[in-house]
Amino acid sequence: MKRRTTRSVKVRHLVIGGEAPVSIQSMTKTDTTDIEATVRQVRALATAGCEIVRVAVPTIEASKALADIRREADKVPLVADIHFHPQFAIAAIEAGFDKIRWNPGNIRNTERVREVVERAKERGIPIRVGVNVGSLDPECEAAHKGNLVEAIVQSALKSVRLLEGFGFYDVVLSLKSSDVPQMLAAYRRMAQLCDYPFHLGVTEAGLPDISTVKSSIGIGALLAEGIGDTIRVSITGDPIEEVKVAQRILSSLNLRRFETNVIACPSCGRCEIDVVGIANQVQARLSALAKTEPRCLDLTVAVMGCVVNGPGESEHADIGLAGGGGVGVIYRKGRQIRRVPEAQMVDALLDEVQQLLHSAANDTPHPHEAALSS
Repeated sequence: MKRRTTRSVKVRHLVIGGEAPVSIQSMTKTDTTDIEATVRQVRALATAGCEIVRVAVPTIEASKALADIRREADKVPLVADIHFHPQFAIAAIEAGFDKIRWNPGNIRNTERVREVVERAKERGIPIRVGVNVGSLDPECEAAHKGNLVEAIVQSALKSVRLLEGFGFYDVVLSLKSSDVPQMLAAYRRMAQLCDYPFHLGVTEAGLPDISTVKSSIGIGALLAEGIGDTIRVSITGDPIEEVKVAQRILSSLNLRRFETNVIACPSCGRCEIDVVGIANQVQARLSALAKTEPRCLDLTVAVMGCVVNGPGESEHADIGLAGGGGVGVIYRKGRQIRRVPEAQMVDALLDEVQQLLHSAANDTPHPHEAALSS
């Protein structure tokens, strides 16, 4: 898919926009004044694959904790989340944070904004203008009553024009709503009006199951259109789950790969093997294999349980299993390679994966393929 052309913005060592990969963000859910707990969560998020972590700065006490958090989490790009109090943004910049997020709906003092911008320019710190439908610029909301999409867009544009007036262009935009169609419309509209990179998200999306659906539709639809440069899945719950869902959204669109693409039939009355159990084993073992063989992430592996779609899906995969009647047929790159009893299906499938990786790395013929051609 062709991605929207944007400026690029650097956040510590990571680039947002331009030709950079879509990056994953999340946010700590600890009390920021609890430095130990906040640092622990930052590190856990980074370990899970989060590339930028945002930290709330709601109080003076929280702003005073930022320098210690930055020092203890020194390898992770950190964003300070600022509302109402521009002086906290200055504190975050002085503490060494890598990016500022503020909401134009509750920060409107032009001179205080100028002061923040001057500090950000000195340090090379970008600013995300983070518009949220729950806290829009009052003037924009009043001017566009009955049209929240336009109110969202104009709130963002007003803040952008203010920053541009100060000669500041290291800007990222987000236009979030808890309503998916509204969020889609706002981002699509803004995409026609500027070339700043976008941070995508469905805000206040809810508990894990609901948020996963809303975020996958909202974020996924825009990414499929080439819109979006960095994403955050908002979940009422563990932020590690936000990272997992974000990874799966990107993997599903083939924008990035964080796990092997395992195709598995949902199972039905036609199924003659334990597809659920086999698929779970295969997924777990491929995840373990990927830690030492990252090329495994580029593969598509099929686990199928009947004769209707099994052979076809298995032929289209890099490695496939079509099982039935206690027997599994293993496919490699569209060719039947071997037949094994059900008890050996998982081992045989993983063996073929490793053989494929080995033969690709060494440019040698596959042993079972050689045997078939002889």
